[in-house]
Amino acid sequence: MRNIKIIIEYDGTNYSGWQRQNNVMTIQEKIESAIEELTGEKTQITGSSRTDAGVHAKGYTGNFYTNSKIVIEKFTGAINSKLPRDIVILQSFEVPYEFHSRYNSMGKMYSYTIINRRQAVAVGRDYIYHHKQILDVEAMQIGAQYFMGTHDFSAFKNLGSSAKTSVRTISRLDIVKNEEIIKIYIAADGFLYNMVRIIVGALIRVGEGKIKPSEIKDIIESKQRSKAGKSVPANGLCLEEVFY
Repeated sequence: MRNIKIIIEYDGTNYSGWQRQNNVMTIQEKIESAIEELTGEKTQITGSSRTDAGVHAKGYTGNFYTNSKIVIEKFTGAINSKLPRDIVILQSFEVPYEFHSRYNSMGKMYSYTIINRRQAVAVGRDYIYHHKQILDVEAMQIGAQYFMGTHDFSAFKNLGSSAKTSVRTISRLDIVKNEEIIKIYIAADGFLYNMVRIIVGALIRVGEGKIKPSEIKDIIESKQRSKAGKSVPANGLCLEEVFY
C-alpha cells in the first residue's frame, strides 16, 4: 500500500467547502471520484484542514492510500485529466505510510484580499471582498500586532469548532496595501472555526475607526465571541500554504 501526498489548488466558488457532505458538491468528493475513476479503488483523502464554502486554496495538502502501480511522476497529470478546471493537483509525492496531512501539519498560512473603493467590483468578484468605506491601514497594522504570539482565541471562533483548546500561536500577520487592494497574510500553528474571517472583521472595524487598535487586546482577553464583531465573507479567503 502506497501513501500519496498531493498539493492542491482550487477555486471554491462552486463548492460547499473541502469536506465531503451529503447532497452538496465538495472538493474532497470531486478528487476522490477522480482517483477512483483513475485507479478503480474507492479512496478517502485525508485533508490538512476544512475550508468553508467559497474559500479558495493555492496550496492545500491531502494524502491517500492506493495499491495503484502508476509511477509517481504520472500521478499529477493522470488525476488532473479526471478533474474539472477549477481543481488542479499541483504536485504528487510518495511519502512514508505514517504521514498524515492533518496531524503532521506544523501550521498554515492564509491570505485575505480586500478591494477598498467606493464602487463595487465586477472582475474577480469571486476572489475578493469589496469594502466601500476607506480604511485606515496604518491603524489596522497597529491593531494586528496585538494578535501576535500565543493567546486564547475563544473570541475569534464561531460555534461548530471541535477543537479541544482555543489557544493558538500566530507567527505572522501582515497587512499590505497596493493602491485599492489590501492583502492580509496570517500564519499560525492552527486556526479555529472561522478564526481568520473574524480576525479580519475585527481589523476592518479598527480601519473604520469604530474601535481603537488597542481594543484588540481587550477583545482577546474577554474570550467573548460577541466582542469581536462580524466575520467577513468567505470569497476573499485563500489557503496559501500548509507547513510540515
